[in-house]
Amino acid sequence: MKAKVKLSTVVDAMEMQSDETHQYLHIPTGEFRAVTDEEFSYAEEDEPLDDLPDWQREVVEVAQRILQTDEYIQLPDKYEIHEYQIMERFCLSIDDDEMRNDMYNAIKGKGAFRMFKDKIHYYGIEQDWYRYRDDTFYEIAREWCEYNEIPYIDDREKQEN
Repeated sequence: MKAKVKLSTVVDAMEMQSDETHQYLHIPTGEFRAVTDEEFSYAEEDEPLDDLPDWQREVVEVAQRILQTDEYIQLPDKYEIHEYQIMERFCLSIDDDEMRNDMYNAIKGKGAFRMFKDKIHYYGIEQDWYRYRDDTFYEIAREWCEYNEIPYIDDREKQEN
């Protein structure tokens, strides 16, 4: 049985990932668990976990279940989400030709994320960016749920009101 998940919860979990920390959905309960690369290493070693603190031992046991069962599904990671492409599409969606070209040129080369942030503040389009980014993350979450046949509740409209 698959538990329903809220899209907002899926988006929150996607945003909490990093290079070393990955989020997994426990299909039966609909709960997300964060597991680090280090904890997966412990899980693969098959060594006693007595030296670990209780909280980490619990996460290593989750990592073991992730590796040994099909009860968990990994969320899209940052490479699948590809925030740079989201920024690029946002720039190209701007109606004003001059602003669009300036924004697009700003994200080419070194320091793209910093330049992008500076430009959205300069043009006063921070809210447009965050709305665009949120919409994209929700779409990624929706597609992920549908692809993995995870029932979901689109609670976005309720949050915006």
